[in-house]
Amino acid sequence: MRIKHTQLALLLGPSMVLTVLLLVLPLFIVAVLSLTDWQFGANTWNWIGLSNYAELWQDDTFRKSFINTMYYLVMVSVGSIVIGLGAALLIESHSSLRAFYRTAYFMPVASTLIAMALVWQFLMHPSAGFINQVISWFGLVPQNWLKDYNLALPSLAVIGIWQMSGLAMVMFMAGLKNIPTELRHASLLDGMSNPIDRLFRLTLPLLGPTTLFVVTVCAIRSLQVFDIVHVLTSGGPNKATEVLLHTIYNEGFSFFRMGYASAMTVIFVACIFIFTLVQQAGMDKRTHYA
Repeated sequence: MRIKHTQLALLLGPSMVLTVLLLVLPLFIVAVLSLTDWQFGANTWNWIGLSNYAELWQDDTFRKSFINTMYYLVMVSVGSIVIGLGAALLIESHSSLRAFYRTAYFMPVASTLIAMALVWQFLMHPSAGFINQVISWFGLVPQNWLKDYNLALPSLAVIGIWQMSGLAMVMFMAGLKNIPTELRHASLLDGMSNPIDRLFRLTLPLLGPTTLFVVTVCAIRSLQVFDIVHVLTSGGPNKATEVLLHTIYNEGFSFFRMGYASAMTVIFVACIFIFTLVQQAGMDKRTHYA
């Protein structure tokens, strides 16, 4: 049965309207504001063309936040994917306590990150924190995890991995459910008894579509880091944890330079778009679909 154009318009109309109102229109407004010198709360503004973008290339804070964001992206994405895949394989290989482990690993995803950030702030306290007390038992020197220039960003990455690995685990478990049991039995009959060999020659290739999706989701969520930075470090010490979204927030709502913040937002959205396209184009060639 062919769907008439009127029926097709009625079916797609609501979603298209919401897409335009919630995605396309805000991006268009931000792009327009990036070409102005509008100050937050001001009644007038001037068109300045690409001056905001030219200023970005000379802004040390923007460059630092961009590098920190990429560093955080790599650490959190790799860590959460490895831990999530390992947890999914371990849980699926044992039937006992499976529901408990799934709940325990997924709890950080369902929890409010700001509340959990305050818990981590206490755990990483330089004197009374549980982490420093534990390492003191082994004769190691306690660290000021969130105030040390070299340790602050890796410490935030550990929190990000803890929070995101549960989401990766759930998605990998869904992918493992789709692997036919007959293929596993057939691999055993063919002599593939080594679990490591079976993992790299059977499980991981069949998890290709799931892995592509998990990598994309984890990467985008890592690029969107803001909460833990704002609550725990505010970009310090000495901009060691300054990330793109926090820089945009400061420029727009602390310094009221909305035009300049809009230019940063355009660059940020473009980075996400380009990164997603490159990632999917690169991984899709090595992904096997059923």
